[in-house]
Amino acid sequence: MNLFSDIRSLVLDSLRHMQVQGDLPDGLDFDSVTVEPPRDLAHGDMATNAAMVLAKSAQSQPRYIAEKLVALLTADTRVESVDVAGPGFLNLRLTPTVWSGVLRAILENPSGYGRAETGAGIKVNVEYVSANPTGPLHVGHTRGAVFGDALASLLDFAGFDVTREYYVNDGGSQVDVLARSVYLRYLEAHGQKVAFEDGTYPGDYLIDVGLALKAKVGDAYIGQGEQVWLAEVRDFSTNAMMELIKADLLSLGVKMDVFYSEKSLYGTGRIEAAIDDLKVKKLIYQGVLEPPKGKKPEDWEPREQTLFKSTDYGDDVDRPVQKSDGSWTYFAPDIAYHYDKVTRGYDQLIDVFGADHGGYVKRMKAAVSALSGGKTTLDIKLIQLVRLYKNGEPFKMSKRAGTFVTLRDVVEQVGADATRFVMLTRKNDAPLDFDFDKVLEQTKENPVFYVQYAHARISSVLRKAVTAGISVDDGVLISADLSSLNDIAELSLAAKLAEFPRLIEIAARSNEPHRIAFYLYDLASEFHTLWNKGNDIPTLRFLQEGNHNTSQAKIALIRATAIVISSGLTILGVTPAQEMR
Repeated sequence: MNLFSDIRSLVLDSLRHMQVQGDLPDGLDFDSVTVEPPRDLAHGDMATNAAMVLAKSAQSQPRYIAEKLVALLTADTRVESVDVAGPGFLNLRLTPTVWSGVLRAILENPSGYGRAETGAGIKVNVEYVSANPTGPLHVGHTRGAVFGDALASLLDFAGFDVTREYYVNDGGSQVDVLARSVYLRYLEAHGQKVAFEDGTYPGDYLIDVGLALKAKVGDAYIGQGEQVWLAEVRDFSTNAMMELIKADLLSLGVKMDVFYSEKSLYGTGRIEAAIDDLKVKKLIYQGVLEPPKGKKPEDWEPREQTLFKSTDYGDDVDRPVQKSDGSWTYFAPDIAYHYDKVTRGYDQLIDVFGADHGGYVKRMKAAVSALSGGKTTLDIKLIQLVRLYKNGEPFKMSKRAGTFVTLRDVVEQVGADATRFVMLTRKNDAPLDFDFDKVLEQTKENPVFYVQYAHARISSVLRKAVTAGISVDDGVLISADLSSLNDIAELSLAAKLAEFPRLIEIAARSNEPHRIAFYLYDLASEFHTLWNKGNDIPTLRFLQEGNHNTSQAKIALIRATAIVISSGLTILGVTPAQEMR
């Protein structure tokens, strides 16, 4: 059930009736007609812009259309009243029985309420984290991991066929540096004193890898040149780091469907195949780029290179894919990787990148559009920085990593649930302040506590109801007489529950899982308001002594609330709290 969609259908049917009656001309486009919560809830339950957006094309006055609509809308049994505001906005107030219907819809299908058909039949690949396999994940990766995982869950909830994917950057020079760093730890494990030169990785996390390498090969690499051990140590080290990364992700509740190796693109013809596809489309040519203004990018050369016509697809300049010496640029394997995604049959691609990858957005979108013939879309979400605070001061160091705070540091400090929720309390492209002390506070200002507390409070009431002999089974609650739910605080809570399906559709269309966190906070606020009001007005308390029927009606309301909170938290990857400690 999507009440907003249902009422929008009522508005559209009314507009079509006006066309039949000659009050509106045929051929109008109704796509821009919306039904949404009014900005000021005192004005009603829903608002529509129908009269405003159709007036120009209908060659009519907005208020004329609005007044015609009033009579048609109020004829529906779900609509209690309709007011025309300003030049032609319509504010609708629905009958109390509508909210009873919302509660029953939730109780009838707890796991399905809010699920959408937006993504029916659409295959989407969400690539996120994709950190270099050279060390543990840091706090910036944490935000990207949470965002990507929550987005994947949101899309799945909205009906998309979702694949979660990690691109393992194991094809560049950084893995050679990793191998050399592990070799130093290997020598150290044999009792030798070593010095970590600039450019190597000195973190303690490689000590165990050095010991493991010793256990595997003994002293076989002692005194040997790189030609003997580099390739094998590189593979050994990369595998060890990926196991560490997978464990870090698992501590955050993140599981990937696919780990795709960059190295698998080299020497296999995959890069060549992607470039050949662009050649066939006459999008590859030999040329010399103009010197860029400001800082020169790494792939610029003052000589002829192999270039991709990315400007044909909205990029600022054409991009090199092969250097004058025949080696591939960094862009070439990225093209090949996305070509592979396209050939796997995905309809939509979503890449979650760090904010420092902003320069890649246009070129990657150009490449995907060219490779897919415009059939596959690419949305790139940039994740802004996380600023850490503890005891009112910036928190910057990790003993294990040496130079940064790791994902594991954060999870061990506050837990996976709090980490995930707080990481979604800002839009992905806005910086986020993560204060370890505030995350653990039990106050309204701590959003994760506030939402969890609402669910825990409801769970407590349900347990007390069972003790009092009141059934809280959904099948029984569906049949409860809900007409006693008539206080404005009760109806406001039910109205907020009605927004959940609409929110899911909007968040899924815009790839914005933070909207779920915002909604849950607002929903929790509505619940806590009702709870507090019940402290002053006994008739609003959820358990009415000696009156099981009224108690069941109120329990139906808060049980529906718990269902929606649980669904929202599950999308975010957060476990709903049954009680607060």
